[in-house]
Amino acid sequence: MSTKLFTFKGGVHPPTNKSLTQNVPIENAVDPKVVVIPLSQHIGAPCDPLVAVGDTVKVGQKIGESKAFMSVPVHSSVSGTVKKIEHHYVPGGAKVNCIVIESDGKFEVHESVQPKGKVENLTKEEILSIIKEAGMAGMGGATFPTHVKLSPPQDKPIDVLLVNGAECEPYLTADHRIMLEKSEQVITGVKAIMKVLGVEKGYVAIEKNKLDAIEVMQKAASFEEGIEVIALEVKYPQGDEKRLINAVTGRVVPSGGLPMEVGCVVENVGTVATIGNVIETGMPLVQRVVTVSGSAVQNPKNLMVRIGTTFKDVIEQCGGYKEEPGKLINGGPMMGIAQFSDEVPVIKGTSGILVLNKKEAGIPEPSNCIMCGRCVDACPVHLMPYKISGYTLNKNIDAADEYHAADCIECGGCSYICPAKRPLKETISLAKKEILARRKKVK
Repeated sequence: MSTKLFTFKGGVHPPTNKSLTQNVPIENAVDPKVVVIPLSQHIGAPCDPLVAVGDTVKVGQKIGESKAFMSVPVHSSVSGTVKKIEHHYVPGGAKVNCIVIESDGKFEVHESVQPKGKVENLTKEEILSIIKEAGMAGMGGATFPTHVKLSPPQDKPIDVLLVNGAECEPYLTADHRIMLEKSEQVITGVKAIMKVLGVEKGYVAIEKNKLDAIEVMQKAASFEEGIEVIALEVKYPQGDEKRLINAVTGRVVPSGGLPMEVGCVVENVGTVATIGNVIETGMPLVQRVVTVSGSAVQNPKNLMVRIGTTFKDVIEQCGGYKEEPGKLINGGPMMGIAQFSDEVPVIKGTSGILVLNKKEAGIPEPSNCIMCGRCVDACPVHLMPYKISGYTLNKNIDAADEYHAADCIECGGCSYICPAKRPLKETISLAKKEILARRKKVK
């Protein structure tokens, strides 16, 4: 392993708060009695149901699919009976079509679930088909269909795979535990993706505050050609894919561009490990590791949760609420999305369930900008957050666009570092949405 510590310009250092769960091994969650499985858990076209009310289904059975390229199928995480197909709220805040299944408690596996063999014996096309059919979407939170990311156009050759094990978001430790406990599956997944992309170099990038994971992954990769484990500085948002590319390769993804523009593909380590499991067992993406943490949770844990389990059921397995919650978040405190109910289901992109008490969840009263420039120093995209925010508050979206508001990655570093407690990220997000909506309308 290289002794160099890789990083990027800018960023902030919020308290990590990972001690609550970083030494807590992954535990299988209590099997749910009912699951609510959204037909849209990914960026792209939603799935159409392949089952009807009253049908009997098994674990791993495909229950939703779309003919669109930008989509992935969904599968049942339990065996049982389809009770309803109706709209439910999901963690992103939308109300989408969902399949409600009552478990029979047997967890009978569908006949289609069969091991796929060795990576060495599979063709590129076979691996890509396996990934798509397994319903793989980015599990770091972005939920971009994995087979699409691994199918760049011919004029965008890829020469580097980056496996994102940074997990820089405070509180979250799911990826950390995956690397410690499922390192062989990670390596299998890395090899599979490298074969699909035809690349000879793959990096597993991990922040240096996870020395045990670095050691375990280094050992797992020691006999593999072209796979290198590298250490990153501990800094937020080190795990943003464009920051990771710049830190490791020195390449800069152009404004509005994708990693493939500079010959790179970035995959979250949880996604990679799940691909390894799909190849080894044949089981599609029907469960995932979720960190359940925060000041208002009785017993923070890392749980292997079946897709469609409600947040409420997951939190109850952790002893329930320690005190009245002030905020419930899907993900982490910096980029996660606050929820208005704990009745939403765990989806493919749910890396964490964070419950903060009322004191921590309080919104500070903002004061006038003091022009200190800290937000500019912290911005990993080299924007001027105070300028964009000011224009947005004055409803001057054109000026916000001129200052590249659409390039904001919404990491929240500017709001965190601002001594005046200005709602920088929130206002910039509003400008970004308006700008992207205008561009879409023009197209």
